[in-house]
Amino acid sequence: MRTKILNGLVILTSLLGYLEWGADMRAFLFQAEWEVLRRLSSDPLSVIHPFTLIPLLGQVLLLITLFQRRPGTVLTLVGIACLMLLLGLVCFIGLISLNVKIFASTIPFLAVAVVALFSLWRSRKSRMDHSNK
Repeated sequence: MRTKILNGLVILTSLLGYLEWGADMRAFLFQAEWEVLRRLSSDPLSVIHPFTLIPLLGQVLLLITLFQRRPGTVLTLVGIACLMLLLGLVCFIGLISLNVKIFASTIPFLAVAVVALFSLWRSRKSRMDHSNK
């Protein structure tokens, strides 16, 4: 159950990323993702890009784990890695541009992702210890 909660939180916090570009352009990732999903049905070629499809795939994989009896470790790891590509880049952009809003928007995702990965590592280590006894 803990893995499901953490995976759900990873999905939710991935939507909180914040971007600013140009003179007055800004959006949270949930707004940008909604636009991508909206355009996917009408003009799919306009949204086909690795930085849109890979994180979306990560969210889908994590969403699948929420419906599994025992969430798959591989799906969880791949899902977090896919999301980390985009949110890691957003974090990096926030750092190099010294934009506190952009950088701070990635902290919830990074924190929950680290906790989820640590939890997976700990549970795997625990299972290995029990199997050696």
